Amino acid sequence: MNKKTFKIFEIAGVFVIYLIATGLHFVYDFSGQSALSILFGAVNESVWEHIKIFCAGYVIFAFLELLCVKVPFRKFVVAKTAGLYLMSLFIIAYYYSYTFFTQRHIVAVDLILSFVAVVLAQFVSYNMTVKDINTENFFDISVMLIMLFFIMFFSFTVFPPKLELFRDPNTNTYGVIDTYVDAGAYYLDKI
Repeated sequence: MNKKTFKIFEIAGVFVIYLIATGLHFVYDFSGQSALSILFGAVNESVWEHIKIFCAGYVIFAFLELLCVKVPFRKFVVAKTAGLYLMSLFIIAYYYSYTFFTQRHIVAVDLILSFVAVVLAQFVSYNMTVKDINTENFFDISVMLIMLFFIMFFSFTVFPPKLELFRDPNTNTYGVIDTYVDAGAYYLDKI
């Protein structure tokens, strides 16, 4: 593995991930609220939907890295899984920490701290991949954690738990607003 090339990709990834997430923030509205855009785009302003767009950007860029840079596959998967969950937890922690004190969210703070979350995830994944640490033993659990992530990723927008993490502060709703996502779509009655 060429560590220098990988480091360049990881640093460039910070900006690419952020750009992808920015695009995914608006893809739901720009696509006319298409069913496919629900899977990757933000359908509301909840913290979950913002985690989703940054994690989607992170995973997309990880696939690009695999295509372009020769890395030890098992270490890379473990490192990217750690970065994925760390980024998600960081976004949750910082958002609820600062809004506890300010009693409102501040867009500029959200943008800066989201950028820091991406930097942190890339930093951790880089170091876990290049350091002489035996992380390959965690490959199987990492694959399971990635599968769990994708299950949550694709489920919680359409069927969100009634938790603050999934609540849109602008509309006080959860997940996709009750409009037909697709012709013939089925909706569960509200409980």
